[in-house]
Amino acid sequence: MTFSNNSHLFPHTFFLAGIPGLTAVHIWISLPFCFMFFLAVTGNGVLLFLIWTERSLHQPMFLFLAMLSFVDLVLSLSTLPKMLAIFWFGATAISSYSCLFQMFFIHAFSAMESGVLVAMALDRFVAICNPLRYATILTPVVVAKIGGLVVLRGVGLTISFPSLARRLPYCGSHTIAYTYCEHMAVVKLACGATTVDNLYAFAVAIFLGAGDVAFISYSYGRIVRTMIHLPSSEARAKAGSTCTAHVCVILFFYGPGFLSVIMQRFGQPTASAAKVILANLYLLFPPALDPIVYGVKTKQIREHLCKILSLNHIDPT
Repeated sequence: MTFSNNSHLFPHTFFLAGIPGLTAVHIWISLPFCFMFFLAVTGNGVLLFLIWTERSLHQPMFLFLAMLSFVDLVLSLSTLPKMLAIFWFGATAISSYSCLFQMFFIHAFSAMESGVLVAMALDRFVAICNPLRYATILTPVVVAKIGGLVVLRGVGLTISFPSLARRLPYCGSHTIAYTYCEHMAVVKLACGATTVDNLYAFAVAIFLGAGDVAFISYSYGRIVRTMIHLPSSEARAKAGSTCTAHVCVILFFYGPGFLSVIMQRFGQPTASAAKVILANLYLLFPPALDPIVYGVKTKQIREHLCKILSLNHIDPT
């Protein structure tokens, strides 16, 4: 990731405003944020540990889940510590290069999360619509290639964001009206032409959002059609139960994301408290809730977690 040389117009420091109009209650707002950070780090850490140590979980479905947990963990660690520093200590200053690197991590790993959700939809599609060929289609090599493609796509589409923002002149306010360095929030501070930034960001959002949602919708359309033709209600219920957790995770990720984009594009030009809170939830909800959903809905994970907990409670004497 390289940055163009525009140091005479690019500020050394940006300032993150936090949540507009709610500065006086930042300390109280921090409590649910801190709790979600704890859930994200603990839950995703436990999932990664379970999948890593339990050989029976080395299957495509759980390998994709491990990818999702890793992405969620990076997103949490990239954003939550600075948010809490703003809420607790009023530490709003962030160096320009730290801001650009945070921008890259947020957008790249958000794109990777969307890609992993597509991969998980593919996994469920093959498992339900073509179960006899599941093991031959989603081999370990294929899963690894899909994971590599997810990473390359996420990095390739978003690596230009920091460079595009870096080349712009910033001759006015250096206060970003959010709790993290989002690309368009930074670009709005520029006093030069931002057409390229706006068009590229919009194209990436359409490609990732609309494209991935279209593929996921098509996959689940085929899945529902296959389930309808299953011979028994028990078979339909079993097939549906394997998709429930994934559908919940999809809603957690794309729901706040689309609402945030709509408010960014068609809302007031200045950031409101509701807009900033929704943008935060887009980054906080999936990492905090994904491991809970999969822990509750996935039998194998529940069983192995209970086994580990029961072993820890065995009296050594």
